[in-house]
Amino acid sequence: MPSAPAPPGAALRRPSWLRSARVLRTEVLAGLVVALALVPEAISFSIVAGVDPRVGLISSFVMAVTTAFVGGRPAMISAATGAVALVVAPLSHSHGVGYLVAAILLAGVLQIALGLLGVARLMRFVPRSVTTGFVNALAISIFLAQLPNLRGAGVTGYAVLVAGLALLVVVPRFVKSVPAPLVTVALLTVLTVVLHVDVRTVGDDGDLPRALPALGLPDVPLTLDTLRTIAPFSVGVALVGLMESLMTAQLVDELTDTGSNKARECVGQGTAQILTGLFGGMGGCAVIGQTMINVKVSGARTRLSTFLAGAFLLVLVVVFGDVVAQIPTAALVAVMFLVCYGAFDWHSVRPATLRAMPRSETSVMLVTVVIVLLTHNLAYGVLGGTLLACVLFARRVAHLVEVRGEGGAYTVHGQVFFASSGDLVTQFDYAGDPDRVTIDFSDAHVWDASSIAALDAVSRKYAEHGKEAVITGMNPATAALHGRLAGRVSGD
Repeated sequence: MPSAPAPPGAALRRPSWLRSARVLRTEVLAGLVVALALVPEAISFSIVAGVDPRVGLISSFVMAVTTAFVGGRPAMISAATGAVALVVAPLSHSHGVGYLVAAILLAGVLQIALGLLGVARLMRFVPRSVTTGFVNALAISIFLAQLPNLRGAGVTGYAVLVAGLALLVVVPRFVKSVPAPLVTVALLTVLTVVLHVDVRTVGDDGDLPRALPALGLPDVPLTLDTLRTIAPFSVGVALVGLMESLMTAQLVDELTDTGSNKARECVGQGTAQILTGLFGGMGGCAVIGQTMINVKVSGARTRLSTFLAGAFLLVLVVVFGDVVAQIPTAALVAVMFLVCYGAFDWHSVRPATLRAMPRSETSVMLVTVVIVLLTHNLAYGVLGGTLLACVLFARRVAHLVEVRGEGGAYTVHGQVFFASSGDLVTQFDYAGDPDRVTIDFSDAHVWDASSIAALDAVSRKYAEHGKEAVITGMNPATAALHGRLAGRVSGD
């Protein structure tokens, strides 16, 4: 008896990787490449945070797997990061891992709350020049972060690096079905082991975990003193983590020409943070370098690659730890150098682009990059660049209001709000105008209380000269605001 036909639209609801063997292969191989790239990064960030390398590796596993299900941006990779490690390092060094874990748990709660409050909508106010600076800064930061891995590498280490870069360029021309980073890492690992080449390996950076993580609560007293101790660090982790994650999600949106749910991403990051803390991890957020490997280098587009990155990471370090420990660090550095080159927006620094771009836009991009490089924190760069962009924008729009006319008949043109309302008061001839003055607002719009206060000041100055100012032509919204606030803003 033939089986019943599938309901209409059932095929459309199936994940794309279930409908295509090619997509499935891409997602699986991308997840494996990212897992390999996460190992040295997680160990390095653990050292920055002052915790055992196992803590960073467990954090990366839990963050990746959790956000694969609850995150808002498919194919984005979340794991232990340097930004979060820098925030929690002082707490770890002064109070121990228990307090660090407690801070991560509270940070997760704060991120969920911020997500529900709609903080993700603030991303629309981040200018493109800041985004460009963010991208360029992350490329430079990733490059600089790899340099310590080459310290003391010697001739053999640099030879492996050069060979890795060469393979990353040549392999894609001949091998299309397997990501070039995976081929490069595997081939160089085999060669260094077989030829007994003396190079620094992943295993030299720290011990890998040999058992699955276990759930538990941090061993700290549940007191107000504990809350006061961890709260500043929790707020820092929550804000830095969300800023970096939302900027990364926006970058992936542009790379893939697809949208993502930023509010869900905030809640997902908080959920992953809490689960990471329950497993004794150090927290984290979106990792830009590994995300670029996943999306731009390997071509992944679905949540499967994110899940497999975490799953493969756990399998690699727990089951195949001895094999992973033999991977030459220089081979992974070569992969990250390729990511840096691909991530940097070279068009933004071309002489022709710089000549055509307004100086304010270039200044914002450069300030974003400089702040990131000085603070080693991408979130600070975004905040600084956005603040500068707002200041420069305010200077430009402060003169958007124009008053035309004379002899007691004026017409106001433009947008009147807190930044431009100051110019409004200075553009009338209070002493020379006739006893009755008309001010036409047909071509203007009033936005806020500061503007109403400016209109009150104009009326008051005319009154001080024994004259009357009549305002006409207001659109309904402006008239409603004026009727509600006129004479009530300044308290006169």
